[in-house]
Amino acid sequence: MLAGELKDPRLEGSVSVSHVRVQPDMKHARVFVSVGSENAGEQTDAIKALEHAMGYIRHELVERLQLRRVPELHFTLDLSQEHVERIERLLKEAKSEKPPTPETNL
Repeated sequence: MLAGELKDPRLEGSVSVSHVRVQPDMKHARVFVSVGSENAGEQTDAIKALEHAMGYIRHELVERLQLRRVPELHFTLDLSQEHVERIERLLKEAKSEKPPTPETNL
């Protein structure tokens, strides 16, 4: 659905669902979404667009998955990839720095 069915311009960038956590009672589902843009405004707009399209998304899930009831969807920005990239960058920086050489007193 995200790839082509939702025609909201706020979703034109690289938007994908990274994972979904469904409560055991199936009443609520947290949908983690990755947005290709690093611009905070565009990320917020993408979440708002998904919330705006929630009725359509839930209807399509009922039809496609043959479910009686679809959980209420809660869209959350997935920042895990950003955290991974930051940690990798910090590790590279730490590795590239040369350790100080001990000075010898003669």
